[in-house]
Amino acid sequence: MAGLDPEDWSGIRAMGHQMLDALFDRMEHVGEGPVWQPMPQDARDALKTGFPEQGQSLEDLHDRFTDLVVPYGNGNTHPGFMGWVHGAGTPVGMLAEMLAGGMNANCGGRSHAANEVEREVIRWALSMVGMPEDGSGCLVTGSSMANFISIITASRAQDISLRSQGTGGRKMVGYAATTAHGCLPRAFDLAGFGSDALRRVPVLADHRMDLVALKRMIREDREAGYTPFMVAGTAGTVDCGAIDDLAGIEAIARENGLWFHVDAAFGALACLSSRFKNALSGIEKADSLAFDFHKWAQVPYDAGCVLVRDRKAHAAAFAQSLDYLTREPRGLASGAPWFCDFGPDLSRGFRALKVWMTLGHYGSERMGQMVEECCDVAAHLAHRVQTTSGLVLLAPVTLNIVCFGIDGLSDQDVSELVQDLHESGVAAPSTTRINGRLAVRAAIVNHRTTTADTDRMLDAVIALAAARRA
Repeated sequence: MAGLDPEDWSGIRAMGHQMLDALFDRMEHVGEGPVWQPMPQDARDALKTGFPEQGQSLEDLHDRFTDLVVPYGNGNTHPGFMGWVHGAGTPVGMLAEMLAGGMNANCGGRSHAANEVEREVIRWALSMVGMPEDGSGCLVTGSSMANFISIITASRAQDISLRSQGTGGRKMVGYAATTAHGCLPRAFDLAGFGSDALRRVPVLADHRMDLVALKRMIREDREAGYTPFMVAGTAGTVDCGAIDDLAGIEAIARENGLWFHVDAAFGALACLSSRFKNALSGIEKADSLAFDFHKWAQVPYDAGCVLVRDRKAHAAAFAQSLDYLTREPRGLASGAPWFCDFGPDLSRGFRALKVWMTLGHYGSERMGQMVEECCDVAAHLAHRVQTTSGLVLLAPVTLNIVCFGIDGLSDQDVSELVQDLHESGVAAPSTTRINGRLAVRAAIVNHRTTTADTDRMLDAVIALAAARRA
């Protein structure tokens, strides 16, 4: 019987060292060259080889990877990437991914060290945001899944019969600001409540949830026969980075017997900054919290996290008793509760190692400094926007996201300008809509981005805008 390991390990060992050197070379020079470039059709076609009947050498496959994949990446490792909210990764995280791949651990359950690493990471996360360290949590693909798990947990804490009987026509509703991430209404849809069951609360001029409106909507829903069960605050809105009044939302949730959830996809890391921590006051009182290590914590994709204050409520929402997954008091099948008891996934990779090594290497102090440095770069960019004729700051800069408009250009012009900027390779911001106006949106999440990079981006915007006005 032929296995898949080599008979002579010297060749693959040498190739592995060559691959690792190439990775370090690219990371060391990551700021050189274009941020992004379009993938030409001939490169796309070259990847369409069909399912191979005969294998190829590792050398040939690595050459194809180097020629056809590496040059046409997303660009988020480059310091000129400022679009959306993507972390940039680190050499430590890269090495951790390699080590985790070598172990090939399934972290769905059972008693083994990889799960202990994840338990430690969850304890770190609970400590970081100030939640009790006897709470629970697990690592997931990202905040979309973390928010989904939180909504399931919240609804079943309200009525555990939902697990077996479904909603049964019960009109259960939750609340989040109009600025909340789109994964929340999607989660309500997937949970069987329907996306309309997430009531969208208006925001104030500072883009934070209107708490007076929240109180009124809860009261009106109850009078109409609905069953409110949760309210979600946002720590770092996806459009401009605003932080809801979390303490105020928590007080309303308690007054009305609602589950208090916080979507802190990137904002949770601001808890590590003495300068910004107070802006997240109330996050420590969350019943559940969703955030991503692969954003501001710079851990390689993917590494989302869900935290739940009440471990029993969390397990009650997901745990199953199955003959083929019996938990034993000792042996490999011990170690209950398993991580599959806290979410829908039974097969789970060893995500925790890259989080454990990244945070373990840099430490909370250095990570907090990195957060502040990103915010300082954003403040510099905002100042330049405010002092540049023809540009207008469209939203307050709470943390690290700068949204600005370009006078004299239509929304279509702004969209085309940003696309031109992407194709130039100079920088890659994104767009969003602020008070109905299309904005250029620069999210400073990349730890490699400096004021020189944002200056280069803004100079290019100014030049492109002048050309369009002409």
